[in-house]
Amino acid sequence: MNTEVSANGVRLAVRVEGAENAPAIVFVHGWAQSSQAWQPQLTDESLRKYRLVAVDLRGHGASDVPADGYGDSQVWADELAAVLDFAAAPAIVVGWSYGGLVIADYLRAHGTARLSGIVLVGAITEIGRGRPGGSIGPAMAAALPAALSDDPDIAVPALVEFSRAQATKVVPGALGQALLGASLSTPPLVRKALFKRDVGSEDVLAAIDVPTLIVHGTDDRVVNFSAAEYAAGKIPGAVTRWLSDVGHLPFAEARPEFSGALRQFADDVTA
Repeated sequence: MNTEVSANGVRLAVRVEGAENAPAIVFVHGWAQSSQAWQPQLTDESLRKYRLVAVDLRGHGASDVPADGYGDSQVWADELAAVLDFAAAPAIVVGWSYGGLVIADYLRAHGTARLSGIVLVGAITEIGRGRPGGSIGPAMAAALPAALSDDPDIAVPALVEFSRAQATKVVPGALGQALLGASLSTPPLVRKALFKRDVGSEDVLAAIDVPTLIVHGTDDRVVNFSAAEYAAGKIPGAVTRWLSDVGHLPFAEARPEFSGALRQFADDVTA
């Protein structure tokens, strides 16, 4: 089911799969992506016993593209709160890449209210120069600043190369092209705005009091492995799952292992 929620006057597109009255798992995608990234999980029969909710963040996918607000932590927090309310919280929230920072924004404003668990996947939890929770890898560094350009002759080749560099294992062709398409369809103003932030999250992470799983590919060239180690060291009781020979797309590169870990985490949290 495709539907929408509204927050801050912005319409957010939401995709819903799975059991209608079951505990919810909310999926938050990364920079210049969309809810399509979670297709492997949304169609996974072993996860469909849960209510699966995937949102297109503001400026991404089928959601509205407001001119501003991308640098405001409270805006991100309130919009994720609206999605969690729609999902019938408390819910497990899963954040990939920049989605981890959106979760940190939510926690900064609302604490762990509405959350039964957190899963960080190849995620950043901070952003800005010298922020260890936002350390980027060589693929991301190589894509900047070209991937932010208004000039398609500059941006498109950079985004294509960035898309190729995200995975170390073969990603199904349809999904790989959908991920690239999401990057190309994200407006330059949005791609730029998401990098114009300076946010630390040490205190936010230390205050987390719900079960947390951190999943990271050891060969991630987009978000440095040290960002995951940083989060794991700050979040009380965090459980880690390091996936060998996997890059920035664990949910696609190692679909059975990732979905199995998510299902087990959800089963334990909701038991």
